[in-house]
Amino acid sequence: MKIAVMPGDGIGPEVTAQALRVLDALGLPNLTLHEADVGGVAYHRHGHPLPPETLEVARAADAILFGAVGDPSCDALERRLRPEQAILGLRSALGLFANLRPATMFPGLEDASALRPEVARAIDLLIVRELNGDVYFGDKGTRTLDDGRRQGWDLMSYAEDEVRRIARVAFRAAQGRQKRLTSVDKANVLETSQLWRDVVIEVAAEYPEVALDHLYVDNAAMQLVRSPGQFDVIVTGNLFGDILSDQASMCVGSIGLLASASLGERQTDYGTFGLYEPIHGSAPDIAGQGKANPMAAILSLAMLLRHSLGREAEAARVEAAVAKALADGFRGGDLGGVHGTAAIGDAVIARL
Repeated sequence: MKIAVMPGDGIGPEVTAQALRVLDALGLPNLTLHEADVGGVAYHRHGHPLPPETLEVARAADAILFGAVGDPSCDALERRLRPEQAILGLRSALGLFANLRPATMFPGLEDASALRPEVARAIDLLIVRELNGDVYFGDKGTRTLDDGRRQGWDLMSYAEDEVRRIARVAFRAAQGRQKRLTSVDKANVLETSQLWRDVVIEVAAEYPEVALDHLYVDNAAMQLVRSPGQFDVIVTGNLFGDILSDQASMCVGSIGLLASASLGERQTDYGTFGLYEPIHGSAPDIAGQGKANPMAAILSLAMLLRHSLGREAEAARVEAAVAKALADGFRGGDLGGVHGTAAIGDAVIARL
């Protein structure tokens, strides 16, 4: 089993180190790790946020454990050289089109949510976000109009096969949960969304046991704070999924608790190839201070074990250890606690 480790920028190396400590504590046999530079650190060392050698390491692996990218010293670079282009480049080059972001309220953390405890307690949902289309990958640019005004433009588009494959991922996920799927779009305004809705309805015929409903994205955002317990699985496009998944993270209390998996169609000897990362970003303001909460990175490792290495038992152990550490009061500053990065890692390992 080969894991490509890409710690990246900011707090990425700190939280990734704790996830690797947990992995080491599991004592898995026949496991090799290959570290590679990505993001701002890769730009400073190699002149590009996603150098060829990093991509080569990724392609040779069964899974990627990813930290975070983002470096303020790179903000003035042209867009193609900015650290964030590394993650977009990996998704595109490796065919990682399906992003899975679970959001579950851990018992005892209801007070950390911005929602009322009785509302937050019911949160147990999965957002399935399409990753390789939409305005993120469409043509874009700036131009000068005839009257001299500058105009920026971005092309939003989806082909029906792109919608069909992400819809199938979402329907299969719903089959393994509560068999309810909500498709989020803006079909009352956007032609792209109308095609999205039409194709999702077509795919629904393949999964008659899954109940399908549709919400416009503005209503979905409202319902996530009004009654998040109504959702089981949500499927949506790249732009809307980016926004809604971050909103869901704050509903459960902190982005320091949310993991993610980016999957494609490639199968390895053990499962589905994927990239796994905490959703919190590089947080440069606290980098190097030992303050970052590593639980999202550790939970990302659990998703890696489950989806890419076929190690369900170990994944469940890691998730249970995180839940027990939280229940025992180990909280980072993001949750109003006082425990640092290493101390939280210690607490999780002690509970494995």
